[in-house]
Parts: sequence; structure tokens; C-alpha cells
Amino acid sequence: MSADTQIVETVEQVESPEARFTRISSGVLVVVLGLLLLVMMFTASATGRIALSDAFADVQLPTIEVPGPPTLLMCALLTVGGGIGILSGRLSPRLRVLAGCLAGAGILVGFIVWAAASSSLAFTLTSQLNSTIEYSTPLLFGVLAGVLSERAGVVNIAIEGQFLAAAFAAAVTFSVTKSVVAALVAAAIAGFLMAGVLALFTLKYLVDHVIVGVVVNLLATGLTSFIFNQLVKRDPGRWNSVTATLPWDVPWLSDLPFIGPILFTQRPLSFLAIIAVPLVWFLLYRTKWGLRVRAVGEHPHAADTVGIKVISTKAQSVLLGGLLAGLGGAYFTVGFGGGFQDNNITAGNGFIALAAVIMGRWHPLLAAAMALFFGFTRAFAQSTKLMALPIPSHFIEMLPYLATIIAVAGLVGRVRPPAADGMHFVKGHS
Repeated sequence: MSADTQIVETVEQVESPEARFTRISSGVLVVVLGLLLLVMMFTASATGRIALSDAFADVQLPTIEVPGPPTLLMCALLTVGGGIGILSGRLSPRLRVLAGCLAGAGILVGFIVWAAASSSLAFTLTSQLNSTIEYSTPLLFGVLAGVLSERAGVVNIAIEGQFLAAAFAAAVTFSVTKSVVAALVAAAIAGFLMAGVLALFTLKYLVDHVIVGVVVNLLATGLTSFIFNQLVKRDPGRWNSVTATLPWDVPWLSDLPFIGPILFTQRPLSFLAIIAVPLVWFLLYRTKWGLRVRAVGEHPHAADTVGIKVISTKAQSVLLGGLLAGLGGAYFTVGFGGGFQDNNITAGNGFIALAAVIMGRWHPLLAAAMALFFGFTRAFAQSTKLMALPIPSHFIEMLPYLATIIAVAGLVGRVRPPAADGMHFVKGHS
């Protein structure tokens, strides 16, 4: 083929301002964390001990001894290298994801090794991972509620209020009936009703979604506080006598070394949360109903033209999310915490779940992974609280909330929600 017949095409990849902002913010944050690991290297002892089984396990696995400073140096270099790779902008999307995964592994391993090498006590890895699932339980239910609602185009910042109302309903119902099943049903109904308020005012009366979410949170706070002080507090033995559910051992599977105590020795709500994640993914991406939900969240008027009942579909998704949020709220009383306490018992977990939804780009599996990340930070704070680390314990307890701010403001950058998220739909008006 002659040069005259050859066609040369030059395709110039132009990076959008949003993508550039995300790349730079993510890269800078990863580099900063890598430099932090480098500083932490100088506070670590020569050797750290990581236990692969707790002291009460039937099968005692060996305790691994790792060199503290060299391992931290390697993790710091890996993290900084990944951050620089992200910052450079020269990596393909797949290589950028790989660099992020390597940096994440460096951060994870680095913090564990630092904790182990900064204390005379061994860092018990099985307890850390088991607690990660336990602390992630309400967040998993919360992110599923958020994904279902926002995929249908309804902004849901009312997860905290749904948690709070459900926790209160579960505590009172269990106190009266002494039935865990009845308490979970009551919690699901409470979450359903709070979601019903959100759906009613956003879909029928066209009130701003964020304003309704704030109102729902305030309604749940005021209502539970009023009833608690007027009824429950006066006779706690009758209205607030709650026994938290105990962990269940899955036969045979819980006896597996290392994996068994982590995955198969959990409380009932944790098992339900793990099952709910793939179930919601299946509903959204493998059923006609899920296709309709995503359609009304992206372009409700186009969905209306093909016969989809937009308002009904939105309401169904929001209410289903409310049921799941109700189960998440039950975690704070019958699931783990015991009696209801009128002092911020949900501790902002609803807002952390909302952050995980944004980080997970409104996808149930990615959002669940982010929920596990936040659960890991909270479990890490609790696991290291008694290890006499060279930083204040109050700072360690701040980690989940600090991670929420950093993740939303820096690591995620700007992400695109469903196109019609937060918009009102009026039939016949485009």
C-alpha cells in the first residue's frame, strides 16, 4: 500500500476537568498516606507479632513475627509509588486501578504491621477481620438502602433517621415480646415508615429531597427522644430490657482454621447483611424490576414513554431500602448493643453509609466494599485501643469519621450520580 493511500489517525486523549481533579486528589492523598507510613516507621519496634488465631481458638495457628521498620519502608515505598503512578496521568485505566490496589494493600499491611510493632501485645488478625464484618453490618444495610433509593432518583440522607427509629422500635418490641424475630420485624417496619415519609414528600408533594431527608432525621431524633423520656426511661425494666443476640457458629465451616472464626462465627444480622448484598445486586442488575429502577433514576420521562410507572417504581425502591435500613438499625440494640440509649446511639453511621454509597459510585458491590473499609477502620480503632500505641487513643477512635471526610472530599473526587437523582418527576412535563 502506497503512502498516498495510507490514512494516519491520531487520537488525542483529552482528560476532562472532573477526571483530572479525581486523579490528582487521589494521587496526592495516596502519596501523603505513604509518607505517613514512612514517618511511622521510626516509631516502630524491630519486630511485630501478628497472631493468626485468638487465645480461645481450638486450633492455635502460629504467631507471625515481622520486621517492623523494613516492612513499613516497603509498604511506604509501594504506597508512594502507586500514588505517583496515579498522579502522572500516563497510566492506562487498568494500570491506574492496579496502582490503586497496590497502594491500598501497602496502606492496609503497613498499618497492621505498625500496630503490631508498636506494642508488646500481638495484633490478633482474626479478631480484627471478624470485628470488621461485625462493625460493617449496619453500614452494609445502610448502603443498600442508599443505593436502592438513589438508583431510583431519590436522594436519601435520611438513613441515620431510619437507623434511629428502627433501633428504638427493636428495643421496645424485644422488651415486650422477648422475641428477636418480632424485634427485627418491628425494626423493618420502622425503617419502612421513615422511608414512606421520604417517598411521600419527595414523590407526591415534590419537596426538595435533601430538606425531606433532614426532616426525617430530625423527626426520628425528636420522636425517639420524646417517647424514651416519657415512657421508656420511667420503667426501663419493662420497656428497655434488651439482650443482644449472640454470635452463631455455622456447623463445620466455623471450625475451619483462620477463615472459620472470621466468616462463619457472626451474629444473625451480620449473616443477613452478607446475604443481602448479592441479593440487591441481583435485583438491580438481573431483573426487569431492577432495570426499571435504574431507568427511572437515569431518565424518568423516557421510562414513562415506554409504559413504566415512574412514581410507583421509585416508591417501591425507596420503601425496600427502608426495610433494609430498618434491619441495620436493629443492630444497635438487639443485634449488638443491648438497650436503647438516648445519646446518639447510631453515632453517625447513617452518614458514613451515605459516604460509602458515594465512594462506591452507587453500585451495591462497590458500596459494600466501602462499607467494609469503614468497618475495618472502626475495628482497627477498637482492636488497638488496649495496645498502648504511641498515639492518643482518642485519635484512633476518630479514624472512621476522619476516613469518611478524607474519602469523600479527596479520594473519590467528583463522581457522577444517577442522572435524575434528586430531580422531581411530573407526568407530562419534561
